Amino acid sequence: MRNEDERALALTEELIDFIAESPVSYWVIRNTVRKLEEAGYVRWTLFDKPPVPGGKYFITRNGSSLIAFRMTKNTPTGFNITAAHSDSPLFKIKTNHAVKACDRYLKLDTERYGSGILGTWLDRPLSVAGRAVVRTDEGISVLPVKIDRDIALIPNVCIHFNREINEGVTYNTAVDTFPLIGNWTDEPVLTNLVAENIGVDPKSIVSTELFLYNRMRGTVFGLNGEFVAAPQLDDQQCAFATLKGFLESEEGTAIPVVAIFDNEEVGSQTRQGAAGDLLRDVLERLAAVYEKPLPALVPSSLMLSCDNAHAMHPNHPELSDPLNAPHMNGGIVIKHNANQRYTTDAVSEALVKELCKRVNVPVQHFANRSDIHGGHTLGTITSSRVSMNTADIGLAQLAMHSSYETAGVRDTAYMVELCKAFFSMTIVCETDGVYRLA
Repeated sequence: MRNEDERALALTEELIDFIAESPVSYWVIRNTVRKLEEAGYVRWTLFDKPPVPGGKYFITRNGSSLIAFRMTKNTPTGFNITAAHSDSPLFKIKTNHAVKACDRYLKLDTERYGSGILGTWLDRPLSVAGRAVVRTDEGISVLPVKIDRDIALIPNVCIHFNREINEGVTYNTAVDTFPLIGNWTDEPVLTNLVAENIGVDPKSIVSTELFLYNRMRGTVFGLNGEFVAAPQLDDQQCAFATLKGFLESEEGTAIPVVAIFDNEEVGSQTRQGAAGDLLRDVLERLAAVYEKPLPALVPSSLMLSCDNAHAMHPNHPELSDPLNAPHMNGGIVIKHNANQRYTTDAVSEALVKELCKRVNVPVQHFANRSDIHGGHTLGTITSSRVSMNTADIGLAQLAMHSSYETAGVRDTAYMVELCKAFFSMTIVCETDGVYRLA
């Protein structure tokens, strides 16, 4: 096995571990914080003293979004920023959730979070994760919840009761996607499980935010181990890879910033989402350390919005634009859209391609078929809050928004190498439309 293949496989196994440890956004950020602290980064808030040149910091919001950065020792040329997201389509458990079924069974009342492929959630082992707010002597405290065993399953209807199920089925999320968790009881079973998990008295729990998650662990498959299948590759593959590249990067003349936002799957219009003010507030505080207004550093800055892209489907190639369809293990995907659903333009595309060329990372391009509308990304939202050059990039995958998705083993390593170089590089805007890379 070649060294680059060994590196790619090792990174994929690390990614699988990361996903297994991070069933919901709160755990994505919790595990990201752990990795940052192990690397010497310290927690900072907007009401703390200004960061110190040469220091390494991170800030979180709502426990589900994060921005980490390194301060340059001298006045920076700009910011090199990546943005990924911590959330994925899931089922959220309602506050009053106990449903009695058939006078015998206990189900959970749930609602859909994001636009997942519903059928992929059925007949799979599920559990519950999220957070609980508990009452303490000092006030209230937020504790992470992860019940690490199989406790639920959404059962399909047998084919004998629905002979047309293989001809296509429509799921009613108020009927068909409620999970079975046990026999009926008047006891607050889920509250008791959560209390046991976090080690508190059930009566001290004030409120919760809980989600179902897929318990199936990720795996590497293919004749030569080419592919990885796992829950939530969109967008934990990019969140993991951008963080890894950030931690492995060298010091440069720009401030490297890695951002992971919550609520991308539901529009980002939250305080912890990309549409919030966190990124701009942080960048303004950092610029002020060097006695610079933020607009003075923006022209020589670049943001990479990192969110996975649709690979050409082996069974349905007709759904892709034949000239702009990426493949798994084909490298970094640059995403394009004439109506600016993706922010990539000729300038940001050129900057990404030049950087990839320098580190020998292959580049692919994605655009939807002209009669198919795509979704929005973090790029359009963040660039409207902080107006800098932005490119939408990602890694090719299949079954986006399934509860179990597929991607390429090599591509995680490609993204790590790109980000490692990106966070170390210098981009200087000589004048509008003229850039120098160092």
